[in-house]
Amino acid sequence: MWRRISEFFYRAPLMITGSARAFKKDERGLSGVVVAILLILVAVLAIVLIWTFLNDMIRDLWNQIVGNANTIS
Repeated sequence: MWRRISEFFYRAPLMITGSARAFKKDERGLSGVVVAILLILVAVLAIVLIWTFLNDMIRDLWNQIVGNANTIS
């Protein structure tokens, strides 16, 4: 029994480092995180592009309205 207890103290650090190495090599959850980050980046880029085009279009329409308002009054 004492032998098992003493072996446990020798093997415990090896079991911990072995599980830490296995955790570092495990890449199953990494792809989901990467996909989520890429989707967020694509969504932000799409919103910025749409806002840029809509902003220019709205500004042009506003200038047309204001320009025509001077001729009407």
